[in-house]
Amino acid sequence: MTTDSPPTELRLVVDLNRCQSYGQCVYAAPAVFRFHGEEALEYDYAPDPGRRREVERAAAACPVQAIGLGRATEPAPSAGEGAR
Repeated sequence: MTTDSPPTELRLVVDLNRCQSYGQCVYAAPAVFRFHGEEALEYDYAPDPGRRREVERAAAACPVQAIGLGRATEPAPSAGEGAR
């Protein structure tokens, strides 16, 4: 018997020093990742749990493995606190 646990909130961390702006994440999960200008990556720090599969594909597609995915341990920052 399987039990479905409630989806946990996701948290993304992108190492912007490692990111080379290849844009594979933007193609894999356009609702979560986007470019601002030509090379500045913006992303949703706390994407909807329903987008987990897209986000996992985006992380796997990153050629430099700059995307980390984890569970929320504290509330996501609000828009006034630097969330994009």
